[in-house]
Amino acid sequence: MPLTDRLFNALRKTRTSLDRAFQTLVRCRISPETLEELEELLLAADMGFEVVEAVNDTLLKTRPPNPSLAVREILLERLSDSQLAYELPAGPTVMMVVGVNGTGKTTSVAKLAAYYRRQGRKVILVAADTYRAAAVEQLRIWSERLKLRLVCNEHSADPAAVLYDGLQAMLAGDYDLAIVDTAGRLHTYDNLMVELNKMYDVVRKRFAQLQISSLITIDANLGQNSILQASQFARRVPLDGAILTKFDGTAKGGMVFPLYRELAIPTAFVGIGEHLDDLYQFDANQYVESLFEVD
Repeated sequence: MPLTDRLFNALRKTRTSLDRAFQTLVRCRISPETLEELEELLLAADMGFEVVEAVNDTLLKTRPPNPSLAVREILLERLSDSQLAYELPAGPTVMMVVGVNGTGKTTSVAKLAAYYRRQGRKVILVAADTYRAAAVEQLRIWSERLKLRLVCNEHSADPAAVLYDGLQAMLAGDYDLAIVDTAGRLHTYDNLMVELNKMYDVVRKRFAQLQISSLITIDANLGQNSILQASQFARRVPLDGAILTKFDGTAKGGMVFPLYRELAIPTAFVGIGEHLDDLYQFDANQYVESLFEVD
């Protein structure tokens, strides 16, 4: 199924709620009362206060005959300067995948590996989650299915050491992309966040010839809680983009907006399904179009 169809289906709950509000605006005309209903729905979809205020101000000032079309244009404008297609740096790159436990981080690592292998990258996987043995085993199964090399060390509790070994193997094998699965951690665990910084330092100081890119996995169903988590991660480590996991069927489809507008974190990928090929590069136009019923 093409991405446009998958994304349209995934955003069904968000789209249905918004369409009801637009029908009310047309039927009852634009007023503070009808806009209040739209505002509640936009906030429930986690679009963020900045976007909601822009929508309300525009509709009150212009009173367009087609409110959904006007809102569509506002939303596209809010993403037009931010959501350029995510691209890895040009040269050999280390991709660090970070996030909270339960956000689908290890599965996303496998999906990224499959995606970039299809793009012609020579990929190696590094299992640097030394806290959860199941994560290493899970990634081992994915690596065997993908026929990719996996570097791990189940006898080491030091993720920076595992990362070092993985990057040594990357250089020795002439790989151009190492995707690193890190341990899930809460932003409130200072020792684990310091450990994450240590891993970044290993790349920067010991492998300066490599580029580094970092993505955070975010459970799309958690809405504002995930936004808070992302904000705390962004204070500790540089984040180049987000992977919105479990995006299929979410009622929180608007979280793309506060991620960028409030945190300057663009959405890089969305996960729609459990299969290896169920990871799609984010496209702002397709996303906004999927928030609205077909005219």
